[in-house]
Amino acid sequence: MRLALFSPPAWKAPSPHCAQWEAVVAGLAQGLEQEGISVHRFPAAVEEDEYSLSPPGSSREQGIKVGEYLAWSDAFEQAEGFDLIHTYGDFFPLSYLGLTTTPVVATIHDLCSPPSLPVYKRYNPRVYYVAVSEASRSSELRYLATIYPGVAVQAFPFHPEPADYLFFGYGIHPESGVEEAISIAREAGMKLRVMGTVEDRPYYEQVVRPHLDGGWVELIGEGNLDSWRQGVSRALAFLHPIRSGASMPLAVLEAMACGTPVIAFRQGVMSELIQEGVSGFLADTVAEAVQAISRIKTLAREQCREHVATRFSLQQMVERYLQVYRTVLEQNRREDHRPWGYYEVLSDKPDHKVKRIVVHPGQRLSLQRHHHRAEHWHVIRGKALVTRDKEQISLEAGESIDIPRGATHRVQNPGSEPLVFIEVQRGDYFGEDDIER
Repeated sequence: MRLALFSPPAWKAPSPHCAQWEAVVAGLAQGLEQEGISVHRFPAAVEEDEYSLSPPGSSREQGIKVGEYLAWSDAFEQAEGFDLIHTYGDFFPLSYLGLTTTPVVATIHDLCSPPSLPVYKRYNPRVYYVAVSEASRSSELRYLATIYPGVAVQAFPFHPEPADYLFFGYGIHPESGVEEAISIAREAGMKLRVMGTVEDRPYYEQVVRPHLDGGWVELIGEGNLDSWRQGVSRALAFLHPIRSGASMPLAVLEAMACGTPVIAFRQGVMSELIQEGVSGFLADTVAEAVQAISRIKTLAREQCREHVATRFSLQQMVERYLQVYRTVLEQNRREDHRPWGYYEVLSDKPDHKVKRIVVHPGQRLSLQRHHHRAEHWHVIRGKALVTRDKEQISLEAGESIDIPRGATHRVQNPGSEPLVFIEVQRGDYFGEDDIER
């Protein structure tokens, strides 16, 4: 199987929360390759200087978006060469679907924005949607499965004896829960470390900054993924006091993977992620969250970590997606796609048939002959090694060869790029059963 796997270029940025999703997709790609799947990532790589794709004077965010558009253009220009496309992007990539017949799986990792729902609904009959949690599902969409993000637990630091502080790791704005986290820490008499960027300056000045002088609230800044994991792994507990949204908070899974219990408001996906009394506690109010802190030392950090390894492992995610891929391919059998490549019929008339054939690098067609037709091959791109009876002929782009009726023949792609050639068939019958292998 040849799979095109797309994730937004922004996920390769240094931000911890972008990098968390990038780690999920990278882990999926690696796991699929270990299962024998040929995975092609889009974009293949994004370096910091690639954000300069944006016009002079524009923002870094605009540059990332330009990179995303170019990545999707690359993906769909090659779409017919894949058996399946899997996107972790948002609703934007769906607008390309009219350009290909290749089946598409779309993982919806965040459906918190009502304006985006009409886009997903529009492509409902065409796309196989995967939810990342039961809470994130919309009753108006057709889902093939719910697959939780997979976590490579062994990659996370673990400290059996925590330090004496609580940890909050989101941006600073009114919806992030930072105000509630400060209240919980203050009433529990605990220090609080806040790692996140200031996304709302007036809110920060009014709500957060007044608490920094006392010494019990420490603002660390955003940092990177490694510093985030080191900070949360040493914390007594991770606070997730957010009351709205059905998105998947990977920070919660990563905290528990470090062995750090989570105290969260009983909202959305939290009951799916947290096993109460094992990996954390759920609360309805700040007061209940404070009470949970008093019980946090009754939890075994090893069991918290094991909870993630058991229910949210990377291998489980890979196996579930393999099941989804098999189901989609079974429902979309394509005669024109083969292990060696694929073809497109350009003309099919009583006296001739014309195909555009693409052979993947290193692949070849079976040795065969035809009794009712002769063929003429013209190489458009790449290199071809043609077997014709006892001859071995190398062809470059712009060169051609005739295959007489009854001649034993095959074509091989010895190069590192796809071989593209036009096949013109002439004779009295052009059915696929006129092939003797």
